[in-house]
Amino acid sequence: MATKGPPKKKIKKIKTTVEEINDVKQEILGTVIAQLKSIDGEATGSPLSLPANVTPEQLELLINQLLNNDEPLPYAFSVDDKEITNTLYNDIIQGLKKSTEDVLTIVYQPQAIFRVRAVTRCTSTLSGHTDAILSISFSPDGAQLATGSGDTTVRIWDLNTETPHFTCKGHANWVLYISWSPNGKILASGSMDKTVILWDPTTGRPLGDPLKGHTQWITCLAWEPQHLYGTIRIWDTTLRRVVMNMSQHTAAVTYIKWGGDGLLYSASRDKTIKVWNATQGTLIRTLEGHGHWVNTMALSTDFVLRTGAFDHTGRIPKDENEAQEWALARYKAVVGNKPERLVSGSDDFTMFFWEPSTSKKSIARLTGHQKLVNHVCFSPDGHLFASASFDNSVKLWDGFTGKFIASLRGHVGPVYQVCWSSDSRLLISASKDSTLKIWDLKTKQIKLDLPGHFDEIFSVDWSPSGEKVASGGKDRQLKIWRN
Repeated sequence: MATKGPPKKKIKKIKTTVEEINDVKQEILGTVIAQLKSIDGEATGSPLSLPANVTPEQLELLINQLLNNDEPLPYAFSVDDKEITNTLYNDIIQGLKKSTEDVLTIVYQPQAIFRVRAVTRCTSTLSGHTDAILSISFSPDGAQLATGSGDTTVRIWDLNTETPHFTCKGHANWVLYISWSPNGKILASGSMDKTVILWDPTTGRPLGDPLKGHTQWITCLAWEPQHLYGTIRIWDTTLRRVVMNMSQHTAAVTYIKWGGDGLLYSASRDKTIKVWNATQGTLIRTLEGHGHWVNTMALSTDFVLRTGAFDHTGRIPKDENEAQEWALARYKAVVGNKPERLVSGSDDFTMFFWEPSTSKKSIARLTGHQKLVNHVCFSPDGHLFASASFDNSVKLWDGFTGKFIASLRGHVGPVYQVCWSSDSRLLISASKDSTLKIWDLKTKQIKLDLPGHFDEIFSVDWSPSGEKVASGGKDRQLKIWRN
């Protein structure tokens, strides 16, 4: 007679669903007390008890509920300038060595509703210039593209057929800088021949004679912001004469900016930046601190001042009054309740971070680059800015505090210029090493490497719509890149 074996033990079923695993994680990791605050420092609601493993997606749902948003909006979240990309526990508790017993301040900031896709391929290589391309600029609505070259010409390109539309001749020396008026109806060019020429982009013809008055090369141009319209020498483009001559610098002026609050900023080889009243032409204050030439400046409102009434929706104002209203609304949305911020870069390897409308004292001195700082650029939303240096690197900085965030390394030659996508999520850099690189701001890593040029790339621009990138340099070729 067969004997029965020992009774079988009942095996307890293991939880395997994602929800059950998350429940177990939450029990193990516990909860944290957190206060949600806007980027402006305003508390939203009372402190909350949150799961330690809360994700950005869950925080996004929460903040949309707390703000009573009719349509859910995308947000980014950070603690002590460290972004939450995985979970609060992984990025903050472990990453910043915080305790679950600490009261955490989680800062939220809105992201662009639309998303720009990275350009991935060169769709056209456009020849025509017979010398290096020195300046590239899309029009504010992104419908037109202009280039300035060492061959003394300005070219306006047809972006539909990707062919030359007009070759604008009039300068007698290198065209160093081109700039569109915020309404896109006039293109200005500055040259080594010491003149400014205004062009009609619909015909390619000059609007009158060249504007004369400078005694040295013209390296930068700045238009009055659209929301300030009524229409460093200030030219009345209608009367074609100099309105003011601001001449208190003791060396060459290298860069100028026209702010949205009626102030002008001029950077110089005399190591200073001067702040001017644009209406009266009077000097308001001098910003000092740099130990060598000031090469470049950027304003936190640069993108919205450049694009005026035009945004990603493609809507077109019915007249100049409506355009001015839209431009003002866009400007106010970017500024919020803070003053415009300015960053300056120098041959002394440093940058200074300023609120020049309120004080001549800098907020921060920014160090880290090992060679001269060639270019700085704020993200369209003003939350970040990037710096390009001859030390082969790009660095990222907080747009409100100037705090260092990350170094972007990958170029093997000096970086000449950087430019942001209109949604502030991507950055492109142009280098002496003949490559463009697109950086993902979430991972702080190279997203795409874009070879194709045969020599140094001096200039790059990303269209305001985000669909195209244009680049040019020493090889005399204009390249159009699309996604």
